Amino acid sequence: MKAKSIKRILFVCTGNICRSPTAEGIARHWIARTGLDGEVEVDSAGTHAWHDGEAPDPRAQRFALRRGYDLSRLRARPVLPQDFERFDLILAMDRGHYVWLRRECPPGLQERVKMFLDFAGAPGDVPDPYYGDDAGFDSVLDLCEDAVRGLIDSLR
Repeated sequence: MKAKSIKRILFVCTGNICRSPTAEGIARHWIARTGLDGEVEVDSAGTHAWHDGEAPDPRAQRFALRRGYDLSRLRARPVLPQDFERFDLILAMDRGHYVWLRRECPPGLQERVKMFLDFAGAPGDVPDPYYGDDAGFDSVLDLCEDAVRGLIDSLR
């Protein structure tokens, strides 16, 4: 009997402290709740290493925790060259990340790079809440929850 292969998914934003760790935390939660543990692995990274090793933005953590998602153990890291081979699906939070990822991705692997919100059935960008008010973090959570639900459905 052939061993089941693990699907590996990487969420990507700019600094890996707001959007992509929020998506990762939500995905981890729903992967566990839907029994996909051991079948799907998720991680997140940033296009820039500005916050390498830092925890997610305190506001992102606070708003996520209100909905039952604990982001406190996640740590920012940059996208690494080997990520393009390691991950089966690399999900960009916005069009700028998508363009950057496609540019950095080796030929033959670019089909792995997709827009995250395509899984929500509402293509577009997850807006960066970093410089805005608290409502932006709630909006990011709404978008990420919708896209993660679509992603989970696509994995079944």
